[in-house]
Parts: sequence; structure tokens; C-alpha cells
Amino acid sequence: MPPHAEPGALPAYLRIAEHLTIEIGTGRMAPGDRLPPERQMADGYGVSPVTLRKALAVVTERGLIERRHGSGNYVLGGPRDRGIYAFFRLERIEGGGLPTARVISLDGMSKPGDLPDIGAANWAWRIRRIRALDGTPASAEEIWLDPRHAPRLAPSILSESLYKTYAEKLGFTVIRAEDRVGVEPLPDWAAPEIGLPAGQPMGLVARLSFDQDGQPIEYSQSWFDPARARYVARIP
Repeated sequence: MPPHAEPGALPAYLRIAEHLTIEIGTGRMAPGDRLPPERQMADGYGVSPVTLRKALAVVTERGLIERRHGSGNYVLGGPRDRGIYAFFRLERIEGGGLPTARVISLDGMSKPGDLPDIGAANWAWRIRRIRALDGTPASAEEIWLDPRHAPRLAPSILSESLYKTYAEKLGFTVIRAEDRVGVEPLPDWAAPEIGLPAGQPMGLVARLSFDQDGQPIEYSQSWFDPARARYVARIP
């Protein structure tokens, strides 16, 4: 997993921690597995041993690995919902995959008539992004955010994880979401960005998200290529 330099990219240690959290949570790393030696892992991720150890400390704190002195690091197992991407549901066909995001546009504009109720304002922020899994473009996102928590917004503050941005920059937290999955054609704006023809049938995840007060705050649509990704919901 090479370093990712897109604006808004997570710090290197956190990207590694998220990658390991996803690999463990999806079962690609099983309980009892021993992680490679730290120097080897650091070289594989393209980071320093100090950065790698910082990432391992995060995953240890999440209860997903155990660091045994003189022996190495071992997988304990656990769900993938202990990380920043706890609400993220797209995975590579073979499972897992670190999500990254590239912002295409950010605009404040009138809410379309078919937008679900996400607040009283007659306008909202529209964010368009391209999502990749392990560097391969997999989905196009259109997110509508009510401005009651964000009267001003700039691309420079948008993290790859918008929920992280909301919590750390805008002062609210998404506590739950409702997803509806279907099939819709790829919109014109996304076609050149994701490298597929406009109108091609795509999987669609329509999500309504709620803040800590239980009020709807965000509506998003994610068109994903079923040849590159799957929507996965794990039930304990």
C-alpha cells in the first residue's frame, strides 16, 4: 500500500491502521495469524518503523491485535467497525480494500426537489468524489450535506473520511445511517472520472445519515462498479 498524496489524505499511520482494521474485520487476517516483522511491514507500507509502530498501537488499542514482547504481533480478530471507516460498506470483490477519495467538486446550491428531508435550509452543500479501493477507482459519490452545522465549507478541510471531518471540523457526529441498495445508470459527470461509459448500469447505495440529535443531516448516492466492488453488510 504505497503512500497516498491526495489532498485530505489520512496520515500515513492512520491509513495503515485502517488497512489492518479492514483486513482483520473482513477475515482476510484470521485470529492467531502472526503479522510480518515490523521492519518488513514498514518497508511494505513505505514508511518508517516509527510510523509503523504508531499504526500498530492504534490497532492494538482497538483490541484487534496483541503485541507480545519478544515474539511479535498477533491477530486477535474482531469486527471492522472499530475504525474510521466503520460505516463504509464497499469492498473489493475478493474482500477488504482500503478506501481513499478524491474530491471532484464542492458547491453550495439549491436542494433538488427529490432530495430527502435533511434539514430546513433551502440549499445544501453538494460534494462529488471518486472512491478507490486499494488505489483502483470503484465508485462515484454525490453527497448532499445540510448547512446547519457547516455554513462555510472548503475542499481543504475535507478528509478522505467525511465522517471524520464532521466530527473533528464541523462539531457533529453521524450515529446511524439507512442504506438502500439498487441499480442505476452511471451519471455523466462521473463517467470520465471512473473510466466507464455514462449510462452503464451500476450498483447504487443511497444513504440517509443522522446526527447525534437523531436528525437527518446528509444524503448520499454511491454508484459502484460491480466488477470492482461489492456492498457488504456483516451481521454478528
